[in-house]
Amino acid sequence: MATMPENHQKLHFGPARTELHVGVDLDRMRRERADRMRALMRSKGIPALLLTGADNVRYLTGFWWGEFSLQVGYALFFADDEPIVFAPAGSLQQMPDQAPWIKHWRPAISWLGGVAPSSAIAELSAVFAAQIRDELAARSLAGERLAVSEIDEPGMNALADAGIETIPGLPLLLECSTIKTADEISCISMAASLSTAGFEATRAALRPGTKQAQIALMARRAIEDAGAEVGAARLLSGPLSFPRGISGGDRIVEHGDLAYLLTCGTSYMGYTACLYRQYVVGRAPTSAERSSYTKLTDRLDLAMSLMKPGASTADVAAVLAPAEDLGFPSEAECFSIELGHGIGLVNAGSRAIHYNPPTITRSWSLAHPEEIKEGMVIAIEGIEGEHRVGGVRLENLVVVTANGAELLDHYPRLDMVQTAG
Repeated sequence: MATMPENHQKLHFGPARTELHVGVDLDRMRRERADRMRALMRSKGIPALLLTGADNVRYLTGFWWGEFSLQVGYALFFADDEPIVFAPAGSLQQMPDQAPWIKHWRPAISWLGGVAPSSAIAELSAVFAAQIRDELAARSLAGERLAVSEIDEPGMNALADAGIETIPGLPLLLECSTIKTADEISCISMAASLSTAGFEATRAALRPGTKQAQIALMARRAIEDAGAEVGAARLLSGPLSFPRGISGGDRIVEHGDLAYLLTCGTSYMGYTACLYRQYVVGRAPTSAERSSYTKLTDRLDLAMSLMKPGASTADVAAVLAPAEDLGFPSEAECFSIELGHGIGLVNAGSRAIHYNPPTITRSWSLAHPEEIKEGMVIAIEGIEGEHRVGGVRLENLVVVTANGAELLDHYPRLDMVQTAG
């Protein structure tokens, strides 16, 4: 049996900002993220990066817009110059004096992801590409390669028509964000701490006769009342707990159900938690349930014990449950039900959870390993159960230190949480 990982140092501050202590140093966090990307771009000979996606722009510039999820804002980030933020209406007028660290603002050109008529898209995308071409030329970067991330097809075609050579930019963002700064780790620790409010509210309220959606709503409110930027929670119970069910928000929780709450997507300063905790409703767990849960915690503890600098994702994936042990015919069919994944602010299209490298899965890590490095933050999750009967589930967040993985979440995990009723 593997030893339970050590706890990472608990936070000495809360989510509110105060002059009494530093807490998360936002200026330092913005600067260190930008410096890391500039160094990476210089090492690869890439002078400029065009990116969209509110969270990706937030990562490199500290600007975030919440009004729209479509391509209504974007940024040009330079290896050797100040970035330019192309902002949507409202943000363009409101934010320059509120975000003085951003020196250059421009109006964004948008066709709302294809909602505009095709003739308007052709016209607008050409204006967009000319805008980018002119900014590059003003910095003597005409003819240089432009890394581009998450710009849609009309935008990419217009850039090509404007004579701009593009290369994929998302790999740059993911590589840059793989190793977390001290402030980023604090943000993820805070998201984990805020999740505790949801787990504890669920322990107090989960009773026979409650609905899954009611418990999830109550947990989200508790998380946001505690100070989360966004509270996220879902409850799965009874026959929906194995394998992971996605339906049945109005399912009524029954006496004796196994149930788990997930807080994946709970965020602080844009950084999210990805956590599960396991409950048993109104009774003590049976010996068979205890055995299943111990089997799960032992397996995850072993996986975490292998997360050391210089190890590989293949080393960790080898101790995760094979598909057949979980009752599935192939790894593809049970992909994502037991895995590890990096977590951070940068995302490749998912707004709920921000997946970063590395990924730890039997589906590909055994044949395509990645190196585990100090400063990575990894969520590791697993499951045991019986189809349409019930299951037990757990997910933890760890930071990889020089001495190995340390837990960022501190809510009880070695035993199922027993509720009254």
